Amino acid sequence: MNNVINRMYEMFVRVSSFATERAASLPEDTLAPEMLAELKRVIEELTEAGTSQASGLTSVQRATAERTAARETLRASMQACTHAARVMAIDTPGLETKFRLPRSGSDTALLQTARAFVADALPLKDKFLRLGMRPSFIEDFKEDIADLERAMGQQNTGRGAHVSATASVESAAERGMVAVRTLDVIFRNLFRDDPATLATWGSARHVESPARTRKRTNGSAGGTSAEGDKGE
Repeated sequence: MNNVINRMYEMFVRVSSFATERAASLPEDTLAPEMLAELKRVIEELTEAGTSQASGLTSVQRATAERTAARETLRASMQACTHAARVMAIDTPGLETKFRLPRSGSDTALLQTARAFVADALPLKDKFLRLGMRPSFIEDFKEDIADLERAMGQQNTGRGAHVSATASVESAAERGMVAVRTLDVIFRNLFRDDPATLATWGSARHVESPARTRKRTNGSAGGTSAEGDKGE
């Protein structure tokens, strides 16, 4: 979850605690019990979705690193074939054109070309071996291709999980804000003759702006978070 959602989440927890402590004094015929239950659901959903979001991001980062490594390995294998083919082309003109690296820098183009390399190298395996290529170079090629394809798939899966979790986080946060706004109206009416409780409520529901948080961290601003809630 980003910083804004994290601050909202912390506020939801404070509001939930405030309301839970006063649950016995909340009239059943108001929307307070319903909104409190909704807020608790939102907190649970944010906790779960936030975990999924972080896990998805970690998966993307790990798969990205694996994809980079797999790409470099595959390209190195292809370059070895390209160099060998240039020597073979001395006796077989035009052969070097079958083993050229793609001009496009995309992994899709690299994979397509690598598959063509495998197909074209198979009938020429003995000639490649005479130029020092490993006996298993074609099998190694196939493994390199599979490694890159797998990393790309894992990256897409992780990205999808992250995007889905982010959507869940944003949806839950919006519902949480609706619940807090509703509770704000109810509590201001219920505790209008209790300034101390209203002050506590104002502190609980207040979410500091990033600018105020940075100022306080730098020591250039003081006061409590409740001060920012005055006049609302």
